[in-house]
Amino acid sequence: MRYCLLMHYQEGSEVGLTEEDMAPAMEAFKAYADDLSAAGVLVDTEVLESVVATTTVTARNGAPEVQDGPFADTKEKLGGIFVIDVDDLDEALKWAHRNPANGWGSVEIRPVATTYAVDRGWYKP
Repeated sequence: MRYCLLMHYQEGSEVGLTEEDMAPAMEAFKAYADDLSAAGVLVDTEVLESVVATTTVTARNGAPEVQDGPFADTKEKLGGIFVIDVDDLDEALKWAHRNPANGWGSVEIRPVATTYAVDRGWYKP
Protein backbone atom coordinates (compact mmCIF):
# COMPACT_ATOMS: atom_id res chain seq x y z
CA MET A 1 0.00 0.00 0.00
CA ARG A 2 1.27 3.47 -0.80
CA TYR A 3 1.57 6.16 1.84
CA CYS A 4 2.67 9.77 1.63
CA LEU A 5 4.82 11.00 4.48
CA LEU A 6 4.04 14.73 4.48
CA MET A 7 6.63 16.75 6.36
CA HIS A 8 5.47 19.94 8.07
CA TYR A 9 7.98 22.29 9.67
CA GLN A 10 9.10 25.89 9.84
CA GLU A 11 11.30 26.82 6.94
CA GLY A 12 14.97 27.32 7.70
CA SER A 13 14.94 30.89 6.43
CA GLU A 14 12.09 31.75 8.82
CA VAL A 15 14.14 30.74 11.84
CA GLY A 16 17.41 32.19 10.58
CA LEU A 17 19.16 29.02 9.42
CA THR A 18 21.81 29.22 6.71
CA GLU A 19 22.60 26.56 4.12
CA GLU A 20 25.56 25.61 6.32
CA ASP A 21 23.26 25.27 9.35
CA MET A 22 20.96 22.98 7.37
CA ALA A 23 23.74 20.75 6.00
CA PRO A 24 23.45 18.15 8.83
CA ALA A 25 19.68 17.90 8.27
CA MET A 26 20.18 17.43 4.54
CA GLU A 27 22.70 14.67 5.26
CA ALA A 28 20.16 13.03 7.61
CA PHE A 29 17.50 13.17 4.87
CA LYS A 30 19.98 11.68 2.38
CA ALA A 31 20.67 8.76 4.74
CA TYR A 32 16.92 8.33 5.35
CA ALA A 33 16.17 8.30 1.59
CA ASP A 34 19.04 5.85 1.02
CA ASP A 35 17.59 3.55 3.71
CA LEU A 36 14.10 3.73 2.15
CA SER A 37 15.60 2.96 -1.25
CA ALA A 38 17.71 0.07 0.07
CA ALA A 39 14.58 -1.40 1.69
CA GLY A 40 12.82 -1.23 -1.68
CA VAL A 41 9.95 0.93 -0.41
CA LEU A 42 10.81 4.38 -1.80
CA VAL A 43 8.52 5.42 -4.65
CA ASP A 44 9.39 9.12 -4.85
CA THR A 45 10.48 12.08 -2.78
CA GLU A 46 10.19 15.81 -3.35
CA VAL A 47 11.48 18.79 -1.40
CA LEU A 48 9.29 21.81 -2.05
CA GLU A 49 10.38 25.38 -2.71
CA SER A 50 9.78 27.94 0.01
CA VAL A 51 6.20 29.05 0.59
CA VAL A 52 7.12 32.43 -0.90
CA ALA A 53 6.96 30.62 -4.26
CA THR A 54 3.49 29.20 -3.50
CA THR A 55 0.33 30.16 -5.36
CA THR A 56 -3.05 28.89 -4.17
CA VAL A 57 -6.12 28.63 -6.42
CA THR A 58 -9.66 28.26 -5.08
CA ALA A 59 -13.10 28.50 -6.65
CA ARG A 60 -15.23 28.47 -3.51
CA ASN A 61 -17.35 31.43 -4.63
CA GLY A 62 -17.90 30.05 -8.13
CA ALA A 63 -15.04 31.98 -9.71
CA PRO A 64 -11.35 31.12 -9.55
CA GLU A 65 -9.40 33.14 -6.99
CA VAL A 66 -5.61 33.20 -7.00
CA GLN A 67 -3.68 33.94 -3.82
CA ASP A 68 0.06 34.30 -3.39
CA GLY A 69 1.35 32.03 -0.67
CA PRO A 70 -0.20 29.04 1.06
CA PHE A 71 -3.89 29.01 1.91
CA ALA A 72 -3.38 28.32 5.62
CA ASP A 73 -1.44 30.81 7.71
CA THR A 74 0.52 28.54 10.03
CA LYS A 75 4.09 28.44 11.33
CA GLU A 76 4.68 24.93 10.02
CA LYS A 77 4.41 24.50 6.27
CA LEU A 78 4.38 21.48 3.99
CA GLY A 79 8.07 21.21 3.15
CA GLY A 80 8.27 17.95 1.26
CA ILE A 81 6.99 14.44 0.81
CA PHE A 82 8.19 10.88 0.66
CA VAL A 83 5.96 8.40 -1.16
CA ILE A 84 6.54 4.88 0.10
CA ASP A 85 5.04 1.51 -0.78
CA VAL A 86 4.81 -0.72 2.30
CA ASP A 87 2.60 -3.55 3.56
CA ASP A 88 0.55 -1.62 6.10
CA LEU A 89 0.19 1.41 8.39
CA ASP A 90 2.43 -0.17 11.03
CA GLU A 91 5.32 -0.27 8.57
CA ALA A 92 4.56 3.30 7.41
CA LEU A 93 4.64 4.38 11.07
CA LYS A 94 8.07 2.81 11.53
CA TRP A 95 9.42 4.77 8.58
CA ALA A 96 7.71 7.98 9.72
CA HIS A 97 9.32 7.62 13.16
CA ARG A 98 12.73 7.54 11.47
CA ASN A 99 12.03 10.65 9.37
CA PRO A 100 14.47 13.43 10.35
CA ALA A 101 11.69 16.07 10.17
CA ASN A 102 10.36 14.75 13.46
CA GLY A 103 13.19 16.62 15.18
CA TRP A 104 11.81 20.04 14.29
CA GLY A 105 8.32 19.47 12.90
CA SER A 106 5.83 16.71 12.23
CA VAL A 107 5.27 13.94 9.71
CA GLU A 108 1.71 13.30 8.58
CA ILE A 109 1.03 9.81 7.22
CA ARG A 110 -1.67 9.67 4.59
CA PRO A 111 -2.64 6.61 2.53
CA VAL A 112 -2.72 7.08 -1.23
CA ALA A 113 -6.29 6.45 -2.42
CA THR A 114 -5.71 6.51 -6.17
CA THR A 115 -2.98 7.42 -8.58
CA TYR A 116 -2.83 8.01 -12.32
CA ALA A 117 -0.68 6.72 -15.17
CA VAL A 118 -1.24 7.44 -18.84
CA ASP A 119 -1.15 3.76 -19.75
CA ARG A 120 -3.43 2.68 -16.84
CA GLY A 121 -5.68 5.63 -16.07
CA TRP A 122 -6.79 6.06 -12.45
CA TYR A 123 -5.99 3.06 -10.28
CA LYS A 124 -5.48 2.00 -6.67
CA PRO A 125 -1.78 1.40 -6.09
